[in-house]
Amino acid sequence: MTPFTVLHAVAAPLLLDNIDTDTIIRVEPLFGGVPRDELGPHALAALRFRADGSEDPGFVLNRAPYREARILLAGDNFGCGSSREGAVWALMALGLRCIVAPSFGDIFHGNCFQNGLLPVKLPRAQVEALAHAAAQSPTALMTVDLGTCTVQAPGLAALPFDLPARRREGLLRGLDDLELTLARSAEIDAFQARDAQSRPWIYLKTKETP
Repeated sequence: MTPFTVLHAVAAPLLLDNIDTDTIIRVEPLFGGVPRDELGPHALAALRFRADGSEDPGFVLNRAPYREARILLAGDNFGCGSSREGAVWALMALGLRCIVAPSFGDIFHGNCFQNGLLPVKLPRAQVEALAHAAAQSPTALMTVDLGTCTVQAPGLAALPFDLPARRREGLLRGLDDLELTLARSAEIDAFQARDAQSRPWIYLKTKETP
């Protein structure tokens, strides 16, 4: 994963509640052989496109400068629904690197950290203030700083957010859960060596084949 440190980017306001993973990405592209880094055109297709396949000019991500947004300001329960990890892949392929919302679907929230997408939880009133700022000054860049765990829009005070220490470490270092564990292999090996000395009976030994 690409490490996440500080992001200065356009933010797109999309304060719709309960956008589920099926809305974020339909299942057909995921089983149709589309590589994960090419899922962007399929992301949020139900909202971005009309029934005839043409773009809906009223949808925020179809308008400049929000087409280039890397931050999405979303409503409650973003990413609810099925557990498809492809929802995160599609949003990242669309160019997004951070989602700010009052709440997230639990599995979607966990999948974000495994792929380098930062999910920021803020109170609804604060997300609405950021969305208002993004609507008033569309080209102004918002700042998400993972080092200080703050989000700031021009003209507004920095808004702090909480993140579990291990999740934050993984994003800062660009490591998923497995890679974070493997990074401590030396400590794990040392523990097992000590433990094998004090409790040898719990370590099964297999016979070597001739």
